[in-house]
Amino acid sequence: MLELRPGCECCDRDLPPESRDARICTFECTFCVDCAEDVLGGICPNCAGELVRRPVRPPAALLRHPASTTRVFKPRA
Repeated sequence: MLELRPGCECCDRDLPPESRDARICTFECTFCVDCAEDVLGGICPNCAGELVRRPVRPPAALLRHPASTTRVFKPRA
């Protein structure tokens, strides 16, 4: 099950589960669209994988499978 992390690893911007501005790699590293495109060039700094739009989990499914509350923050200099 996709983890749906709550924030950007680069700038710590909130990314709620319904956000269409979240980008992820195959390891579920999570970034906002601005950091993914402007700072990272569409490549995950952790695994070198492609960053793509994170799917939105339907609200009914969130009741049974809630989004993660664990934040990962690794500021990029």
